[in-house]
Amino acid sequence: MPGLFVSFEGGEACGKSTQIKRLMARLEKHGRQSLAVHEPGFTKIGLAIRELLLNATVGKLMSYETELLLFAASRAQLVRETIRPALENGLVVLSDRFYDSTTVYQGVGRGLDLQFINALNEFVAEGCRPDRTFLLDLDVTLSRKRQMRRVRPVGQPDRIEQLSDEFFEKVRRGYLEIARAEPERVKIVDASGSEDQVAESIWSEINGLLS
Repeated sequence: MPGLFVSFEGGEACGKSTQIKRLMARLEKHGRQSLAVHEPGFTKIGLAIRELLLNATVGKLMSYETELLLFAASRAQLVRETIRPALENGLVVLSDRFYDSTTVYQGVGRGLDLQFINALNEFVAEGCRPDRTFLLDLDVTLSRKRQMRRVRPVGQPDRIEQLSDEFFEKVRRGYLEIARAEPERVKIVDASGSEDQVAESIWSEINGLLS
């Protein structure tokens, strides 16, 4: 069977990781092998970049342009080392973030040049375009409440999570603009519902693709 590439997008604490785990379990029951990846990270090179981007003290000095290129570097390695081979072997690849995150976080949120970012995304993805993207949409107020429950007492918010509510409002608007522009690829899922409700919305769409 041909591979299927599915990405999950959304703001902080919208439930992407939880829904990916649930979808993997359901795919397994239906006899489809899947692979879950995440950005930034997953590969050894990506994990080193992730630490620099999100947790390293020196990251406080990082320019927006450097941030953009580091996210792109992590993705380039992930595509070539993991995603493309998995798709060629017929797996369903579930990605916790892909290039839409760069468009909205570094483009819309940071205000960097969107035309350049679109070209960079194309170069980095090397033709790997998600067959379907689930946008787990969540308002910023509820996102903050979930973050508070998630990070304590485990640890402090990372460098991105510490950004302002105004930044995340821009991010949400950016995601919704992408969904409006690409309705066939990007499906909006109300992430404020229960885990079961969100999972059913996702499975309905995926089951149609597999059929």
